[in-house]
Amino acid sequence: MRKTPKQLAEKPTPLELRDPRGDAVADVLGASLIRHALYNPLEARAPWGLRIPRRNRASFYLVAHGSARLEVEGARAHVLSSGEVGFVPHGTAHTLRDSADSESLPVCDGPYSLSGAPRRIGGRGAATGIVAGFFELSDGRGPVLLQGVPPLVVLSASDPASGPWISAAVQFILAESASPRPASNIVLQRLADVLFVLALRSTVGDGQCRRGAIAAVADPRVYETLSLMHARVADPWTVDMLARRVGMSRSGFAARFTELVGESPLQYLARWRIARAAELLRDTTEKVETIAGRVGYESVPAFSRAFKRWQGTGPAAFRREPFAHTDRQGCTVTDH
Repeated sequence: MRKTPKQLAEKPTPLELRDPRGDAVADVLGASLIRHALYNPLEARAPWGLRIPRRNRASFYLVAHGSARLEVEGARAHVLSSGEVGFVPHGTAHTLRDSADSESLPVCDGPYSLSGAPRRIGGRGAATGIVAGFFELSDGRGPVLLQGVPPLVVLSASDPASGPWISAAVQFILAESASPRPASNIVLQRLADVLFVLALRSTVGDGQCRRGAIAAVADPRVYETLSLMHARVADPWTVDMLARRVGMSRSGFAARFTELVGESPLQYLARWRIARAAELLRDTTEKVETIAGRVGYESVPAFSRAFKRWQGTGPAAFRREPFAHTDRQGCTVTDH
């Protein structure tokens, strides 16, 4: 059927895309998490214990069956029951074992395994199944998002706000781990992302986190400010401009932002510009001059000085040695 002149003149209706940089929390996670990885499932029988050193990563442990005692420096020990997830968001040294009396052995990352077969540890007592993994964090002063988050976060289906979502994600992970299918690794990694976000949300919902960027999620005006800075990081923002955008006085806005986030608006913006620049240096081949302009710097020297102040090295050196900014402590694992 031949189109009429009217049909030919019609313009397509644009469908707006969601701006991935408009959500401050998603933006921080995208820039701060270099990679995530899952270990082969653990099958532990009492007595057993694992001692994990401090790392620049956020670790998590999902108990499939049985129970596991998670001891994190600076937090009260928690016995994870079946279906619960323990997060160690700051990479703090911690111990995972069947009881407080069991000896714990130091562990580290082993080689990649193609089989996905469970790793068996411990003796001949009560059995515990664990799905474990980590999110590797970018180097520097650490993601501001995690500041104020407690050293141990526990996710449970009994959570009044997110319980159903936690239960669904956990059941999906356990089913996918028990019966791997094509692209199971991708499915598991995405589900681990969901658990990470649920863990961050839970710290706000139950009052565990009262300070830091994640705490600002509960304050509509401060969170709107964060979203503005993330979506338009190169804009020449001032405290006055930001305060007007969210309908607050300059002094009231500055005080509220600093109280919740832990640093002033412009200090947060300066830190975030460098975090975004580090992401671009790591993931693109754009010129340093181009990246400087994209994050709000008019000159390369000023950008380089700011970058070195926050990251401890210049942008060119940072790009030349990308793997120096990740935590890749490996070891040879032997069966016993």
